[in-house]
Amino acid sequence: MRYIDFVNIGYSPKEDEVICVFRIEPLGITIKEAAGGVAAESSIGTWTELSTMKSYVEELHATVFYLEKGLAKIAYPIELFESGNMPNILSSLAGNVFGLKALKNLRLEDIHFPQRLAKTFKGPKYGISGIREILNVRERPLLGTIIKPKLGLGTRDHAEVAYEAWAGGCDIVKDDENLSSQTFNPFEDRAVKTLDMRDRAEDETGEKKVYMINVTAETEEMLRRAAFVEEQGGEYVMVDILTCGWSAIQTLRKHDLSLVIHAHRAGHAAFTRNPRHGISMRVISRVARLLGLDQLHVGAVVGKMAEKKIEVLDNCEILRGEMYGLRPTLPVASGGLHPGLVPSLVSIFGNDFVIQAGGGIHGHPKGTVSGAKAMRQALDATMEDIPLKEYAKSHAELNAALRLWK
Repeated sequence: MRYIDFVNIGYSPKEDEVICVFRIEPLGITIKEAAGGVAAESSIGTWTELSTMKSYVEELHATVFYLEKGLAKIAYPIELFESGNMPNILSSLAGNVFGLKALKNLRLEDIHFPQRLAKTFKGPKYGISGIREILNVRERPLLGTIIKPKLGLGTRDHAEVAYEAWAGGCDIVKDDENLSSQTFNPFEDRAVKTLDMRDRAEDETGEKKVYMINVTAETEEMLRRAAFVEEQGGEYVMVDILTCGWSAIQTLRKHDLSLVIHAHRAGHAAFTRNPRHGISMRVISRVARLLGLDQLHVGAVVGKMAEKKIEVLDNCEILRGEMYGLRPTLPVASGGLHPGLVPSLVSIFGNDFVIQAGGGIHGHPKGTVSGAKAMRQALDATMEDIPLKEYAKSHAELNAALRLWK
């Protein structure tokens, strides 16, 4: 089959076919040939005619059924994929096609997984309602922080910073993406000491607190660390999902530990940032939810990251919208956040998300406790529909934060 044979504009996809949306820029060939090339190389075809091709194989070909202004929609028979095997699925749909010489740029904008295939994945164990049940926070957004500096703190200092954040009003404390089990802060010691500080903060505040410890590692070691957290009474683990890989994530979820899985997307911009080439955050969000991640960073619109509002809202819709009855994944906003941005964040996200501020808490002029108080005050004011400047008149921590971050 030639590339052009994979194009059939007007074809009606079957209910159980996988649908991909690609943005295509050809190089030296027509857009129709380029789209056919993507369909061919991501299904049964290749660059030349084959003596080994059989008629029953041809029936499995992908079909370009829509092509307008460089946007192609391609339908894939479900038989091309192994059920419950995300690495296999993405090796086809988001594999060699990105290296085709005849393409100047190629971006996978979205994937639609039919119910028959989606149901072969576990989805989140807890989801939004389960997380709210654990934290006993029913309506407002959750408030979290990341330990800063992200690397270098010794174990005792790390645990002390966590305690101060919880004491000031944070619900959640999280490791940063590159803290693992370095000599200055070994994993087991950090887990024990920080969870001890969590218990202290809960006793003193009367509020539920959780610690998202980073278990990212080689898969068997990651599983061992997650089991250790469970044994120590932790409720959460965090994982760098893209550097670990989808197979490792599936394995972690398959073990069905009594842990919420928080997904950090470190490295995503290598795929998502170029609007003309790569893989969109929509795709990562959709895959993350199918595989069973309870929380996922999605950008913030405001703050230091580059994503636009429409992209962040798309990610949130994928995580929180209907998906064959799977529990919804809780979006996490992070990256350059501080108290002054809280009203905008709530306006963008609604209430079902995590506000996660690092420097915007630990950079407060009076320290971490005051920084956490300022964020909680900003959230309380927003939930009560009181302007921050007005609320700050009677709340010194918020007032100091608004003066610093304008």
